[in-house]
Amino acid sequence: MTEEANIASKKFQKEINAGTVSLVLLTVLERAEEPMYGYQIAKRVESEGDVPMMKQGAIYPVLRSLEASGLLQSRVEPSVSGPPRRYYLITAEGRETLSRWIRIWDRTRNFVDKILKGISDV
Repeated sequence: MTEEANIASKKFQKEINAGTVSLVLLTVLERAEEPMYGYQIAKRVESEGDVPMMKQGAIYPVLRSLEASGLLQSRVEPSVSGPPRRYYLITAEGRETLSRWIRIWDRTRNFVDKILKGISDV
């Protein structure tokens, strides 16, 4: 692979990751039975398989952004085994937004799959 192709691939992956990470994090928190802290969220995501776009340190800025947007709320609690932990919980607005995002994701995925299938059939 040429250097240009490698750069283009990394840029493409970054662009896909931008919204996907938010969608995944909201989904994990929507399905959680109780508030979760960042490390728990990262481990839950990792348990689903190889997820190159979800490096553990990269989720924290997204969690803060989702909270700033009113889609999550958080609280800090002391930890017996280290620094205090910030626990995240999805808000009602976050649940409504997640429902919209899932519909957008489904339409987008179906469209892209249709185009890719059409291209592979040629």
